[in-house]
Amino acid sequence: MSKKYFYLSFLFIIFVITIIILFLKYMKTNKKELLIRPAVVAGAFYPADKDTLTRQIDNFLAQVGEMEIEGNLRMLILPHAGYDYSGQTAAYGFKQLIGKIFKTVILIGPSHQDWFFGAALTNYDYWQTPLGKMEVDKELGQKLIQENKNIFVREQAHQNEHCLELMLPFLQKTMGDCRILPIIISQTNDKFLSELARALKKHLTDQDLIIISSDFSHYPAYEDARKADQKTIQGILTGSVESFEKAIEENMAQGLPNLDTCACGEEAIKTGLSLAKKMGWDKVKLLNYANSGDSSGDFSRVVGYAALSFSDNQKSKKETLAPTEKQTLLKIARQSIENEFVKKRKSIDESEINERLKQPQGAFVTLNKNGQLRGCMGRIIEEKEPLYQVVAEMAKVAAFEDPRFYPVAKEEIKEIDIEISILSPLKKIIDPFKEIEIGKHGVIVSTRNGSTFGGQKSGVFLPQVATENNWDLETFMNELCEHKAGLPRDAWKTGGVDIYIFSAEVFGE
Repeated sequence: MSKKYFYLSFLFIIFVITIIILFLKYMKTNKKELLIRPAVVAGAFYPADKDTLTRQIDNFLAQVGEMEIEGNLRMLILPHAGYDYSGQTAAYGFKQLIGKIFKTVILIGPSHQDWFFGAALTNYDYWQTPLGKMEVDKELGQKLIQENKNIFVREQAHQNEHCLELMLPFLQKTMGDCRILPIIISQTNDKFLSELARALKKHLTDQDLIIISSDFSHYPAYEDARKADQKTIQGILTGSVESFEKAIEENMAQGLPNLDTCACGEEAIKTGLSLAKKMGWDKVKLLNYANSGDSSGDFSRVVGYAALSFSDNQKSKKETLAPTEKQTLLKIARQSIENEFVKKRKSIDESEINERLKQPQGAFVTLNKNGQLRGCMGRIIEEKEPLYQVVAEMAKVAAFEDPRFYPVAKEEIKEIDIEISILSPLKKIIDPFKEIEIGKHGVIVSTRNGSTFGGQKSGVFLPQVATENNWDLETFMNELCEHKAGLPRDAWKTGGVDIYIFSAEVFGE
């Protein structure tokens, strides 16, 4: 090797190394550091120790019996005192969330230590509790900010505030991985509260839940608190902002000793009532009432607590499909696959699409050839897309994008049998041995934030997988964890995963 070639090679290597170093420095400098709000009242308002906190919440929830809420749950009003005082009342609301799936929980509460006009959002990416982190839905937050100049990010409103943080451990125990959008309201007027409700209405979906954080009467004697709170709650149960305001005015006019306020979250409650009226959430129910005297034994100066639910009056969508609807979906699935091989693609005959097939719903499309699996893809939850479109898309994905198989060839189409599974809504479960029925339920396992299994992992089996393989529950769950989710076989027994079940209406050609 000549000296000239050696020096050129040496210089080239130095150049490459320099570029790599500069690139790594650039990536480090420009890497977005996640902002995490710490748990500022852990150890004061609720236990800072994870195990102690878990036991306390589990005990609260265990003392709440089964309660029926008419319609679909949309909003809760819950207390925010220390868990020793208001935790049991709050549990009556949070118990209603077990088994339900919400994408984002919007938390609205009053400011106890910062004064401003409007509604304050947070710029944090996550909020921390002893049970792990909860992601903030900053995308929804930005949409609200664009709606009104008095909706803005103001970190100092959240910095030492307790009223929303107290909701999180309960959410983590009952809901698992959902996102949150914390909103603190300080000084306002009725005009702004109506505007805030309007902004929320514009961007809400069926997968969002509202939680209003408020305690009730502050510091009257025990019996005075019960009478005042009863009047305030009756005002809320009417669903009317005006009736709520009138109840508070009448309470304050009585001159009850030491009654400082009838509801510290008055503005947040008014926002919730205004939103409920706009959304048609007209089913209001008192779930539980108590005051601090019930837990402390001090009846001289108490604070009132109530848990209330708001639900809509919508009927559940029709669960089963008519034979003609099934045939239409099978036709759509086959047409979607065949369209990939023709220049002039056929469009879906809209005259065959009724209202049932336009409802958003999850579905899987399975392709079989000579009795063997040839492709299977699906979607679990559909927020907006109609069922018939989900089937059309999943048929195409199963045929041409299932990574386990080569794309379906044109000459294979006539040998392919199509099977469709229409999925029910997901239900989160606690005890797989009691709640999973083999052959009836499909199952999803998904790791939680802070899981010891490393990163987000999930897997799903349709109900028919167990019967087709003649598996018992143990084998079904072991195979799901190991081969679909990439987890230890017994992860479903040892904790660290959320388990959801669903049923499926299965039909084929």
